[in-house]
Amino acid sequence: MPTPENPETTSGLPASTPSSTPAAAEPPSAPKPGDSYVQSFARGLEVIRSFSASAPQQTLSEVAAQTGLTRAGARRILLTLQTLGYVHSDGKLFRLTPRILDLGFAYLSSQPIWNVAEPVMEQLAEQVRESCSVAVLEGHDIVYVMRVHTHKIMSLNLGVGSRLPTYCTSMGRVLLAGLSDAEVKLHLSQIDRPACTRHTVTDMAGLMKRVREVRAQGWCLVDQELEEGLISMAAPVTNRAGETVAALNISGQANRTSAKVMQQTMLPALREAALRISQLLASGGRGR
Repeated sequence: MPTPENPETTSGLPASTPSSTPAAAEPPSAPKPGDSYVQSFARGLEVIRSFSASAPQQTLSEVAAQTGLTRAGARRILLTLQTLGYVHSDGKLFRLTPRILDLGFAYLSSQPIWNVAEPVMEQLAEQVRESCSVAVLEGHDIVYVMRVHTHKIMSLNLGVGSRLPTYCTSMGRVLLAGLSDAEVKLHLSQIDRPACTRHTVTDMAGLMKRVREVRAQGWCLVDQELEEGLISMAAPVTNRAGETVAALNISGQANRTSAKVMQQTMLPALREAALRISQLLASGGRGR
């Protein structure tokens, strides 16, 4: 969403949607089938992930190309998912059904933070008149797990489940700040870091400096690094042990505010909301 990381999205972003280039059938580093790795299950997940906003419906050939599977292999998986109610087909095109949401909801419903965070986020959004989001670190990306919208400020529409890179987003840097320097360096060395805008910091030294600053001050502001005109701020949400488990953010547009004004007028409310969610999480959701 066009809000600071709320709906952070940008035309120069590493795509979170499946690549249009057929994947190799089996990368050399892919786990080998065995007691700890069920290859058919992994391939089933790849088929599910091949569907996206840009590919809501696909033919058998398109699914096979997206996943690197043979047509026969893709067909068996699609028919299995159809039998289980996760995929629908009109005879030519396949698409996911709403039942697929059960898989994501299982995660959301098992995490205590989401129940306690929503009312706090709604209050924050109303107070600052900007959209706010919560994201967690998952692999090489941040993943949106909660969103409270006010108005759109980004060129892309982001929602729960959307993924964005860590290096150029405020929530990403907050989540990286919760790791050790060694872990941050490893993470950054394993991802592509294209310049999404003329403001994007991409070099290792510059990013490490910013992550350390975030860790020291307890919040992050990213000024038009993800998308031109988008400013976002984020603060950490911590558990009882003080570990960062998520990041809370708000976003604004440079044409109606500035990084300095956002920091002066919205940062206190953002940090207070993040602290409140952290306290509720530590107390099991009980009010204080």
